[in-house]
Amino acid sequence: MNSTAFTIRPMRRDEVEIALTWAAQEGWNPGQHDALCYAAADPDGFLIGLLGDEPIATISAVRYDETFGFIGFYIVKPEYRGMGYGIQIWNAALAYLKGCNIGLDGVVEQQANYQKSGFQLAYSHLRYEGRGYGPAEPDEAIVPLSTLPFETLVAYEQPFFPAPRVAFLEAWTRQPNTTALGILAQGQLAGYGVIRPCLDGNKIGPLYAESAELGERLFLALASQATVTEAVFLDVPEVNSAAVALAEKYGMTVSFGTARMYTQFEPELPLDRIFGVTSFEIG
Repeated sequence: MNSTAFTIRPMRRDEVEIALTWAAQEGWNPGQHDALCYAAADPDGFLIGLLGDEPIATISAVRYDETFGFIGFYIVKPEYRGMGYGIQIWNAALAYLKGCNIGLDGVVEQQANYQKSGFQLAYSHLRYEGRGYGPAEPDEAIVPLSTLPFETLVAYEQPFFPAPRVAFLEAWTRQPNTTALGILAQGQLAGYGVIRPCLDGNKIGPLYAESAELGERLFLALASQATVTEAVFLDVPEVNSAAVALAEKYGMTVSFGTARMYTQFEPELPLDRIFGVTSFEIG
């Protein structure tokens, strides 16, 4: 163990970019403007581990309320792995979320390690990759989310996540260079989705809809925002067979997988209406 003091503290806002950069180096392909959105969810929930003045470890432990939190960005710089620093910042994150049901999306090969901390597998997520599909057919039911009252979006989102995340939702749907669309049925919001630029291509997430048909229409409208040569990613719950079928219908292939795990219990989410999760890092 290096004799230099190892300290852990909350990140400053400008340091959240460190976690994004390291995530990119791990091949996780974060969004170009994710950092401030994540910080909006919980300004105190991003931790950094410093060896002297050198950042060597990160983790996010976003506490949405007193009942639910989510862990992500658990990264130790490669040259400092296996030295005990990772478990220290991991334990600091768990301490910050004490009392919460905690969720995470972990790489499948780390499931056994997460189980040692009390996490249990709920289901798997699959990252599908495709390409832009060119202009979509006009669809009068699809509207920019910005044309709807924000309260309408907050109310629609509520069943899809275990806790309120109003500040995050506002930041997420209004990122630069991002398209956020809703789909209406009988004058009511019946689904919404966001596509944002990433370091490689674009990710759609979330993608929620009341039916597979509405989800497909939203998917095509969002995917059309990418050029035909740009990558498009969609992270789907493997248990939603309609979401898997949608991705495969449009030639997308699996490039990555994660294990969704929780410490206390699996929240009752409408997985049959979740065609794309928001983010592996934030839930």
